[in-house]
Amino acid sequence: MRRMSANAGPLPLRLKLAHGFGAVAFGVKDNGFSFFLLLYYNQVLGMDAGMVSIALLIALLVDGVIDPIIGNLTDRTYTRWGRRLPWLYAAPIPLAFAWIALWSPPGGEQPTFLGLLAIAITVRILLSACEVPSVSLVPELTSDYDERTTLFRYRYLSGWSGGLLMMILAYSVFMPGAEGLLKADGYVTFGIFGAVLMVVSVIGSAIGQHSYVAKLPEHKPEPFSMKSAFSEIREAFSERAFLIFAVGGLAAYVSQGMTFSMTNYLNVFVWQLDQAALSAYPWMLFVSVVLMFFIVSPMHRRFGKPKSAAIGAIGSVALFMVPYTLLLVGMWPQPGSLESTTIYFGFHLVANTLGIVVMISASSMIAEIVEKHYESTGRRSEGAFYSGNWLVQKCATGLGIFISGQIISASQLARDSAPGSVPQDVIQTMIVLYAIAAVILAIVSAYWLGRFPIGREEHEQRVAAINAAARADPDAHNLVP
Repeated sequence: MRRMSANAGPLPLRLKLAHGFGAVAFGVKDNGFSFFLLLYYNQVLGMDAGMVSIALLIALLVDGVIDPIIGNLTDRTYTRWGRRLPWLYAAPIPLAFAWIALWSPPGGEQPTFLGLLAIAITVRILLSACEVPSVSLVPELTSDYDERTTLFRYRYLSGWSGGLLMMILAYSVFMPGAEGLLKADGYVTFGIFGAVLMVVSVIGSAIGQHSYVAKLPEHKPEPFSMKSAFSEIREAFSERAFLIFAVGGLAAYVSQGMTFSMTNYLNVFVWQLDQAALSAYPWMLFVSVVLMFFIVSPMHRRFGKPKSAAIGAIGSVALFMVPYTLLLVGMWPQPGSLESTTIYFGFHLVANTLGIVVMISASSMIAEIVEKHYESTGRRSEGAFYSGNWLVQKCATGLGIFISGQIISASQLARDSAPGSVPQDVIQTMIVLYAIAAVILAIVSAYWLGRFPIGREEHEQRVAAINAAARADPDAHNLVP
């Protein structure tokens, strides 16, 4: 008799570690695009912040359109190594070369708008060819409600660790101190090191999971076609649960993209963090990721994924906005002082922990939608749903970066600004616009993610029904192909 379901019990620790390790590449990319790219092309290479943000937004939108094609191709890949592994072995090498080119424009000079757009699109498409098949393995590896959360815990721990490692090295080795962020030399080494780390993480993760997933799929899929690729993504968005997730996730991802791309501007020009504080900042974020690792599963067990996401969204923005509010009303210590930095880090630590809880909760919800779709159609479409998620995330992140660029432009921050010399009205405009956007996005995210309709009980009943049907008819499609 065929295997009726994915593993329903605890997965081996080595498999969790191997699966999560692949997300390091995404962390490297996300850190670079979100924290450093806008600052690099604007303040270092001299491109207009608004134009840079438009280029990155267009790149994300193009990538989002390509993602359904990649997802559909991975669903239809039919090899003795399964559906996902060939992608994980093939994509990281060209991704590494494209990543290096992004941080090493010809002659070290300002590229054209189209030049930046072309290399940004290339990087994002190749990263998708690594990340979409990797994350699509989650429903295949386990059908357990909590183990799926655990896999995403390891993915987020690894992704954040990779991104924070790049940030630590950026602040302390590649371009140390606030002034170092405004010089071009360190960004070249930053790009090369990140490229190597991407290759090691994706291929290493594939090797670590090879023995678990490298097998010929039991059912040969239909041939790929553009029509089927976008037909399946339309089906994904026709699922009520996915639509609710998409609206809430859209707001959460816009907020994340905006916050990440604003971080260096806020840290350098608003909070005036010195070299020691900038070097400590990634470690503070790492502690928040570790805290998330221990609290997200208990939150899911007690509140469920939808309510955990809502609590995280409101709690995160409330705590994150306290320092900015106190600064605006004159009740905050002098920015740049040890007292200011310490208190700011304290609020940011807890706020970021809750913010990651939102992202893990949302990502884990998609796996439950896969079974709901399978129940109604008889097809496994992990790639379609996760590429749909990437479509939402990338459009949203691009919009978040675009909003950041417009906030910087509206605040009239000079391109050659130095920490401590920015006029107070510029600082106030930057903070107020950022705060308004962040609060609105948090409320929208909490409302819609909190309404996600699939809970633990419904999911477990659905998996049991699918497995019972498979046992009754061994020739029918299985929960896992």
